[in-house]
Amino acid sequence: MDDLYRDYILEHYRRPHNFGVLDDATSSHEGANPLCGDRITLQLRVNDGVIDAVGFTGRGCAISQASASLLTDEIKGKGVDTAAAMQATDVLDLLGIEISPARMKCAMLSLETLQAALETSAP
Repeated sequence: MDDLYRDYILEHYRRPHNFGVLDDATSSHEGANPLCGDRITLQLRVNDGVIDAVGFTGRGCAISQASASLLTDEIKGKGVDTAAAMQATDVLDLLGIEISPARMKCAMLSLETLQAALETSAP
């Protein structure tokens, strides 16, 4: 079963969903993990409290990029309140594999970046 999830992570790393610049974003935030060099810029387009569109760019390890891909899939079309309520356990559930303490920062980069982007989101 672990091999299936590893393949799933690698697929999101190789072909990330929602990867690219969102031209009409209402909010954007760049997050970084200085320990390993992972970087993600997350952009949101919010209309009437709903995340209409989301995009991200960045570079980093398979865990950080797959996490961003999975998280952006999860929040698209959801209310801002629902996205803001997401926690680390939600992201870990999306990833579906055990994450070592050394890789936890990589896995959480997308969530931390999302939370910062939501804080600066235009109404």
